[in-house]
Amino acid sequence: MTPRGTKLLYTAGLASFISCTPVLAQQTTEDSQVQPVGQGPDQQETQPDVQAIAEYGGVLTPKGRLVLEPEFQYSHESINRTTFEGIEVLSTLLIGVFTAQDVDRDSYTASLTGRLGFTDRLELEMKVPYVYRDESNRVTVSEVNPDFTLNRELSNNALGDIEFAAHYQLNRGLNGMPYFIGNLRYKSTTGEGPFDIRRNSAGTPLELTTGTGFHSFEPSLTMLVPSAPAVYFANLGYVFNLEDDVNQQVTQDDDDLIIGEVDPGDTIRLSFGMAYSINPKTSFTLGYKNDFIGETTTKFVNNSTGNTVKVSSNTLNVGSLLLGWSYQLNPDVSLNLGLELGITDDAPDTTLTLRMPIGMGIF
Repeated sequence: MTPRGTKLLYTAGLASFISCTPVLAQQTTEDSQVQPVGQGPDQQETQPDVQAIAEYGGVLTPKGRLVLEPEFQYSHESINRTTFEGIEVLSTLLIGVFTAQDVDRDSYTASLTGRLGFTDRLELEMKVPYVYRDESNRVTVSEVNPDFTLNRELSNNALGDIEFAAHYQLNRGLNGMPYFIGNLRYKSTTGEGPFDIRRNSAGTPLELTTGTGFHSFEPSLTMLVPSAPAVYFANLGYVFNLEDDVNQQVTQDDDDLIIGEVDPGDTIRLSFGMAYSINPKTSFTLGYKNDFIGETTTKFVNNSTGNTVKVSSNTLNVGSLLLGWSYQLNPDVSLNLGLELGITDDAPDTTLTLRMPIGMGIF
């Protein structure tokens, strides 16, 4: 009986600003025997059937195969902050004003992703998201009498930022070598960015954004190390957010402020983990990802005086624990569930992602 090798299915995904989790399913036919991944009988090349979602990458969709992936993602973030302005007379005696802020943010994203195996080594991808967001902001300023509470409710729903990506398999992964995948992702500005939404005369937003408002390019490199029944993965990427001259008035008073050049902070992205096959249909994933986001620099121009002020935001550290589960419904359809748990102050509390990749041959 001639061995036909081991067939691997690999899926991976993110946030979003976002993301989901890489998952693995290992399948064998009744008459198959386990062979080293990427190495067929007699040391000849065998292309494993491994699918990729571009947030992490992976060995690519086979030539002529199209994967359509509907996805639903829910993200929740809560911020509870108390500040004090005043004088501390004793450790138990504070004279001043306490301010308490309670913010709850929820985001719901429905998207459709298409991935096409253009050649045996090249995969093309397109993702179209639709975003609904809502935010509840409660600020309490406590003085002797009375207490003052400000409540603000914001929401918005619209098309998000459409993304395009290409993934190229750099090597064959023979003789136990890892697979290396080069990825390039472009994010458009089809969503409503921070300078597209409505504002009042003081410049305060009246609705939430559904996109970043800036073009970005993300090159990244993925390494995959198959070691049946597990696959170890690692990804390193850099997001270039392009500077833009906004030239938009944000206030309507005697000292009108105009936003000039805005340079969003670039991002270093790192992720790693392991996907483990429990049986021919079920697998789970454990991993970690971290985004290190640089400062955003904004130039404000006073229209009355002509003075220019440059303001920089704080850097952000967004780290999340990745948990994933996958079930292969049939050879063409699988069900993937991913959970991200924020473990740094800047990360969303939870992000839950449900995907259903549906594969088909088209040429």
